[in-house]
Amino acid sequence: MELKGKVFKYGDDVDTDVIIPARFLVTSNPDDLKTHCFEDLDKDFIKEVESGDIVVAGSNFGCGSSREHAPIAIKASGVSCVIAKSFARIFYRNAINIGLPILECDLSDKVNANDVLRIDLSHGVITDVTTGETFNAKPFPEFILDIIRRGGLMAK
Repeated sequence: MELKGKVFKYGDDVDTDVIIPARFLVTSNPDDLKTHCFEDLDKDFIKEVESGDIVVAGSNFGCGSSREHAPIAIKASGVSCVIAKSFARIFYRNAINIGLPILECDLSDKVNANDVLRIDLSHGVITDVTTGETFNAKPFPEFILDIIRRGGLMAK
């Protein structure tokens, strides 16, 4: 499974309240949630994100409350993958459950915003198409790839 997209880059401790602010949690509709994704962190994100784009962040991505709205908003916005040095455990599991690919790899000082990345999820290989550099993340086991391919645990 291969993904390719432009990088949106953020720092450490990106919590679920900046991924999808609590004031918008009156719905769980993905189309409504995506319109506010990263709104308090990056006001231009939703205007600039395109289908397939990739979020790169530092440590502890998705910390804070355990709401599944956060990965739903990210996936619905068109982001194909989140790569971070580390993830909050419950965010990690929520992302897999809804079929949002996430990889642990420390790229925070190695890639730039707007670089284009190509990701081979089956092997955990990340290539910065812009610079030609290649990085390795731990690949998903086949049963997790199957969940992602299906679009999540509850996908039909």
